[in-house]
Amino acid sequence: MKFINKTVIVTGAGNGIGQGVALAYRREGANVVVADWDDSNFAALEAKGLDCLQINVQEEADIQRLLEQTIEKYGQVDILINNAGVSVFKPLFELTLDEWDRVINTNVRSVFLATKEAAKYMKNNETGGAVVNMASTRSMMSEVNSEAYAASKGGIVSLTHALALSLADYHITVNCISPGWIETNEKAELREVDHHQHPSRRVGTVADIAKACLYLTDPENNFVNGENITVDGGMTKKMIYEE
Repeated sequence: MKFINKTVIVTGAGNGIGQGVALAYRREGANVVVADWDDSNFAALEAKGLDCLQINVQEEADIQRLLEQTIEKYGQVDILINNAGVSVFKPLFELTLDEWDRVINTNVRSVFLATKEAAKYMKNNETGGAVVNMASTRSMMSEVNSEAYAASKGGIVSLTHALALSLADYHITVNCISPGWIETNEKAELREVDHHQHPSRRVGTVADIAKACLYLTDPENNFVNGENITVDGGMTKKMIYEE
């Protein structure tokens, strides 16, 4: 019952992890607003009781419109899940500045814009609010050709603890989640080795991330603040060398 009548905004929730998170909050009784540039799944999500709004998370005016329309309908915003993100994996010498900017602006700039605008309303709530940013285990470890994505996710982790301090006086917590390998639509293609290489002996699911979001935005868990919660089945703790 903790999320009944709470209003939740989830960016990048038209599919994948964001969609699973949005549906989890709806099952808990929250009012949920899905914000995404891709509107192909909006009809199906609206049929499940979610509000959907097409926006470009890189644009300040679109973020402001998202908050204004949410407040107009529900009167408040309690939880923001900054999930929107894109990736470009290309050899360093082929990565263009436009591609770099697109990744940084979608992944990091959007977190700054959305949190700033949402906090303007959250600070007026009697109980404050909660923000969760979606980072990645790639903020801690890398593979070749991942410069833009790694930089963006590392930026999200740093931005998270900065925002947590700046918003502390308003009782707004800010945390982030770093997912590892999360299966979104390729379950049938997974091999036994894909599961077994994880210390938890399975690839992650969208439900794993949704449960972490519910935990971090539970009002009773407001002592967890400025943290980066890794949800990866233990993979980042595994030392890997060729035998």
